[in-house]
Amino acid sequence: MQQIDFHIPELDAMKHYPEKLFYKGNSGLLHKKKIAIVGSRKPNQYARELTHRLSHKLSLAGVCIVSGGALGVDAIAHKAAGAKNTIMVAATGLDKRYPAINKNIIADIETKGLVLSQFEEGTPSHKYHFPLRNEVVVALGDVLVVTYADFNSGTMRSVEYALKMGKEVYVLAHRIGESEATNELLAKGEAKAIYNVDAFVAQFAGFTCKEVALDEFLYYCQSNPTYEDALQKYPTKIFEAELAGTIVIKNARVFPTS
Repeated sequence: MQQIDFHIPELDAMKHYPEKLFYKGNSGLLHKKKIAIVGSRKPNQYARELTHRLSHKLSLAGVCIVSGGALGVDAIAHKAAGAKNTIMVAATGLDKRYPAINKNIIADIETKGLVLSQFEEGTPSHKYHFPLRNEVVVALGDVLVVTYADFNSGTMRSVEYALKMGKEVYVLAHRIGESEATNELLAKGEAKAIYNVDAFVAQFAGFTCKEVALDEFLYYCQSNPTYEDALQKYPTKIFEAELAGTIVIKNARVFPTS
């Protein structure tokens, strides 16, 4: 565990800049473009799928994902971004991995990504630590994305921080009766809806929607799928990429050329 020894301008948006900030991992991620993704510990299946897709595509486009390491939306966002491109803000000392069910995810982020904490080693989880954690998560992100939240949830405290900091809040468009807190934010005009994931990613990554989609396809090809599977999943792109020379087919498998 080390202590951050440089100023993080994003944290000036907090009510009080942290007196100390400890870390494990790659502090260089703090210099990247960042988006905070948070939400319920029990999101519905739609929110789970969209959280994964959104976080994954943002990460592919070079945006670092910030979240709080909790169950549900947080864990999905971290995993979809990949450990190398995610920042987790902990509500305990860094000698503890909380919640324990996410200990493997947290350990991976410690090694490949970045875990931050305002708390000294040995500090356990306390109810009043979570709002402090949430404020750091929100401050680090250029914007806040809430993919699922019910009324009176801790996630809505994060929204309060974002609005006070003057940050834009984005939410998924849910059906009536689901994620009622985010639906109310939309009704009040306090949040914007994400209707198209590629368009949202393009907006913050500086890419076109087509480029974002191509990145996803080439990432998929890095797993060297069978030609049959790739053709079924990306029937148009497989031909375009082969003609462009960005992939080659060998022994009925797909390989990226770079």
